[in-house]
Amino acid sequence: MIESLHSPHIARVKALLGSRGKKERRESGCFVAEGLQFLREAAHPGAKPEIETLYLTTVARLKIASEGISINHLETVDVTDAVMSAMGDTVTPQGILAICRLPHFDITQIDLSSHRHYMYLNEIQDPGNAGTILRTADATGFAGLVTSANSVDIYSPKVVRASAGSMWHLPIYEKIELDEMLDNWPTANIYALSADGAVSLLDIEIEGPSLWIFGNEARGLQELPLDSRITSVRIPMGGNAESLNLAAAAAIVAFRVTSASS
Repeated sequence: MIESLHSPHIARVKALLGSRGKKERRESGCFVAEGLQFLREAAHPGAKPEIETLYLTTVARLKIASEGISINHLETVDVTDAVMSAMGDTVTPQGILAICRLPHFDITQIDLSSHRHYMYLNEIQDPGNAGTILRTADATGFAGLVTSANSVDIYSPKVVRASAGSMWHLPIYEKIELDEMLDNWPTANIYALSADGAVSLLDIEIEGPSLWIFGNEARGLQELPLDSRITSVRIPMGGNAESLNLAAAAAIVAFRVTSASS
């Protein structure tokens, strides 16, 4: 059991979570996930992202056992409550923290079979929005998520926490520019959400796989590629609000898309 607050294990975790965490995560190929919710999804043999090292307090071990979660195939390290508090990024740690390996998904191998829908996040900056959208995509049956090069780090602590384990259910294609995404999308079903979109979301008829593009929280989609396949879509609003939070808009779109194509 690790008892020392000067353990190199603490230093490694803090480096992945700190102000330079993005650089450290990319160079090391690892990120950090915390809590029982993520472990329920990540503990399955063969799950991706893979757990490299799982840190546990004594109380957390008992909780995991009571939940019937098997961790026998994982490398585990026992730590004291004080060490876990020093490691973690949450205010009230659950005693469960893992270093996980960053997965890699090849955009050229994206599954375009019938009724497979994908979200593309173009320069999304808010980690809470990104994690919530990922969770929504998972809940509504989308097949994957794609992010642009200038979007928030999808494996930052806040995104991982907001996704609530959903990143273990969906492939995430990172740092894909929109032009490259369109080059790898052979069908005509491409939609871009816009406040002044030409077509109402309620009038869209979904046939086959579709790609849904969401823009930056403040700027939206300022410049779209000249691609005749792209249809700009708006969410009709009968109230007085000028706009919707991006994550809320994505949830409305996701429900409409998957319910219409099911």
